[in-house]
Amino acid sequence: MAYRINKDECIGCGACEAVCPVSCISEVEDGKREINENDCIDCGSCASVCPVSCISQI
Repeated sequence: MAYRINKDECIGCGACEAVCPVSCISEVEDGKREINENDCIDCGSCASVCPVSCISQI
């Protein structure tokens, strides 16, 4: 399992990237964030801080 960011809803604030304990979230060319699902440890920290709730478990 892992988490995924809905890029259509992401506002690019970076809160998720700041709290990720394994640094698997990075900024993509449009300023939004993307999660490397292979490195995600399924902790849920990113989803808990997202101000627009665009991160969901897959």
